Amino acid sequence: TIQIKMTTSTNGKKVLAVLYDGGAPAKREPRLLAASENALGLRPFLEGLGYEYIVTSDKEGANSMLDKHLADAEILISTPFHPAYLTAERIARAPKLKLAVTAGVGSDHVDLIAAAAAGLTVAEVTGSNVVSVAEHVVMMILDLVRNFVPAHLQVTSGGWDVAAIAEHAYDLENKVVGTLGCGRIGQRVMQRLQGFDCKELLYSDYAQLPKETEAKLKVRYVTIEELFKVCDVVTVNCPLHKDSLGLVNAKLINTMRKGAYIVNTARGAICNKEDVAAALQSGQLGGYAGDVWDVQPAPKDHCWRQAPNNAMTPHYSGTTLDAQARYAAGTKDIIDRFVHGRELNVADVIVNKGKLAPQYDKTSKDHSLVHTAGWEAKTKV
Repeated sequence: TIQIKMTTSTNGKKVLAVLYDGGAPAKREPRLLAASENALGLRPFLEGLGYEYIVTSDKEGANSMLDKHLADAEILISTPFHPAYLTAERIARAPKLKLAVTAGVGSDHVDLIAAAAAGLTVAEVTGSNVVSVAEHVVMMILDLVRNFVPAHLQVTSGGWDVAAIAEHAYDLENKVVGTLGCGRIGQRVMQRLQGFDCKELLYSDYAQLPKETEAKLKVRYVTIEELFKVCDVVTVNCPLHKDSLGLVNAKLINTMRKGAYIVNTARGAICNKEDVAAALQSGQLGGYAGDVWDVQPAPKDHCWRQAPNNAMTPHYSGTTLDAQARYAAGTKDIIDRFVHGRELNVADVIVNKGKLAPQYDKTSKDHSLVHTAGWEAKTKV
């Protein structure tokens, strides 16, 4: 069911939000803010500013509600969990559009070059879900290493075969775990893994962390090639861009120890879906877990759905009720600042009035934000 809820504006100003339909859960739980029914809790705020507020889940095809209302919208809100793909073609058909906000983290569903050329501002709620995702990564690592999913499916189907499960179950202790990307999420994953007495914690990124940060996290810097070669578990925590698209492919996977594991909660397209499925089928990968897909919602015939030893879920790692409160508040703050002409928080800006923000350039990433009090400390539920 497509949810379309709107208010009337007397001055022609429009905000369009593309959110997933929550159905009965959204009606039961008002804190499910990312659902179309609850509209990020922004309706009173936006109405107070004189905006018409349209909320829909319909985003596919030329006749979608996204395309219909984007034509005269000033602000577009979307989430990574049900992304509105803001392509160059759509931007060209949206002459009034000024601001695109990601309620969450990750704006790869926006054509940033086209957005910059059109003079748009693109922003996201940086740091709003880092704790949520980091916890999810650790959970998925344990799911794979302990062979949890097959064990659970065995008992729910009426079976009881301890040997069949224990044959592929291990301890995380004394294993080598590495993160591809060691920003806010990657660092928190490494921090949370310290208590498991892993043999070594490794990371690979475009630049090395300060020595004091490495010491605090107890991590060692390696190349991407070494990371995949020596790790028992690799977790992907880097952004999707032209250099990371399809980065984890057959060539890289085949350098891993046979039976190693990959966890990806970053972006599905970083991992080549066919190569991952083939590696799971052959046993080169002992397991693959994640909640991100190359297209979302994932097609019913997506090769990861039926691949052996997968622990895939819908994209929800960064959208716990706690995270939703944080990114709903952050979205409100971004819009409030924008419409009143105040500067946005530097860390939230991806494109600033037609110019790619410096911190989005990989040559100027700010590592000074490590372990500072972020959104997880500011907003309590």
